Amino acid sequence: MLEIIQLPVLNDNYIYLLHDADSGETAAVDPAVAEPVREVLQSKGWRLNYIFNTHHHGDHVGGNLQLKQQTGCKVVGANSDKARISGLDIGVEDGDEIRLGSHVFKVMATPGHTLGHIVFYGADSQTLFCGDTLFSLGCGRLFEGSAEQMWQSLQRLKALPESTRIYCAHEYTQANGRFALSVEADNPALQQRLAEVAELRRQNQSTLPSTLAQELATNPFLREHSTSIRQAVNGENDSPAEIFAKVRRLKDQF
Repeated sequence: MLEIIQLPVLNDNYIYLLHDADSGETAAVDPAVAEPVREVLQSKGWRLNYIFNTHHHGDHVGGNLQLKQQTGCKVVGANSDKARISGLDIGVEDGDEIRLGSHVFKVMATPGHTLGHIVFYGADSQTLFCGDTLFSLGCGRLFEGSAEQMWQSLQRLKALPESTRIYCAHEYTQANGRFALSVEADNPALQQRLAEVAELRRQNQSTLPSTLAQELATNPFLREHSTSIRQAVNGENDSPAEIFAKVRRLKDQF
């Protein structure tokens, strides 16, 4: 069994600690800072074996070097970003597999937010650690890649099993939801999700993980087929990729 601990850090980041009880192996996904990770490791009596980085931004790799120095763990990240990921030991490519005990994570290249962005998909654990590519009710800004690249990346994630749990790196759900409602106000699944999110945030609880099924029903960046969204961006005759690009631009100005 894969134990997953979510650590809220900085303003709205999440670090995920993954632990395989059988082997005793542990990985930290996108450790923005080291200290909260170290505290959990000490309290649990766990040893950190790996850091899984989705991309090179400082709020995802900021704890790499300190954790590596303290634990001797290996840093896993995109080989194409070896110059930008602090302490990278294991450079991976699209289609590679990383093992944590008995659990296997497939590396998927998802350029868009950054050119070297990758995600880690665990088929056996039904988990997706997607960094800043896919958010609940949103997707990452296009800092380096094109809208076409991000659209293609999201198509790959849309094809995963709908039961997949989505572990993204930020608590953006409520803010994303306000935008989603502006382009698809008549979506009852979205209305219900926002009510649930509002209650969770009122109690200062996380809105994650969501599931891919939830995102397919509510996330405007996965719903290019929606008549309401097409009308909202004046794109009734546009291709799905063009709809996505228009929605992304609208969100940037929201």
